Amino acid sequence: MRKLLAFILALTTFTTAFAQEDPTKAAPPKKTYQITSRAGDHFMVQLASNFWDGTADSVSSSVKGFNRSANAYIMLNKPFKGNPKLSLGIGVGIGTSNIYFDKMNVLVGSTKSTLPFIRTDTGNYYKKYKLSTTYAEIPLELRYTANPSNPGKSLKAAVGVKIGTLLNAHTKGKDLKNSAGNNLNSATVKESSKSYFNTTRFAATARVGYGIFSLFGAYNITNIFKDGVAPETKLLQVGITISGL
Repeated sequence: MRKLLAFILALTTFTTAFAQEDPTKAAPPKKTYQITSRAGDHFMVQLASNFWDGTADSVSSSVKGFNRSANAYIMLNKPFKGNPKLSLGIGVGIGTSNIYFDKMNVLVGSTKSTLPFIRTDTGNYYKKYKLSTTYAEIPLELRYTANPSNPGKSLKAAVGVKIGTLLNAHTKGKDLKNSAGNNLNSATVKESSKSYFNTTRFAATARVGYGIFSLFGAYNITNIFKDGVAPETKLLQVGITISGL
């Protein structure tokens, strides 16, 4: 028994000593990145497709499939001193949203207590009709760049938020037709009002890509419309970002 205990003690001592690093052996050098030439500020442009989440079925059935819009920001990038792969991006810019409707009018200028969504299946209708919003926004991102020395040829990702204030909300109809599909008027009719809309927007954002291109997503945390005037509706944007970082 004593011999067994002595053997276990000796084996433990030997294993511990073997596992310890040699104090005379130099630690591997820490990899450094040259980021002095990397731009500290830049433009960020996003081409987006827009979706409404939570709207009534009677409305969503009239929303067209491809609702395009664009966002544009001027960004300032600040790398972390302890880890240049990480940086903080903050900026200012404009965010837009377009929702296109098929044979439906949205009366944003109405004085009713709820926002009227009017079907136009059996009467006159606009061949092209959309609801557009424009926000002044401040985006904030926590960014990761795999190779900060050469971000143009690097994997990159970012998560963040953006807060905005509503500048404009309007509808635009063009090419009025009758129920038979015949042209009645080619004029463009525009109606602007912010009375049914929340004037503050708060959204969560994420993107991942390579080089100057990345895929992005943004989801509204706040409701598009004021409480009670329409079902609780959130905006989802997905698309492509063109950005140096």
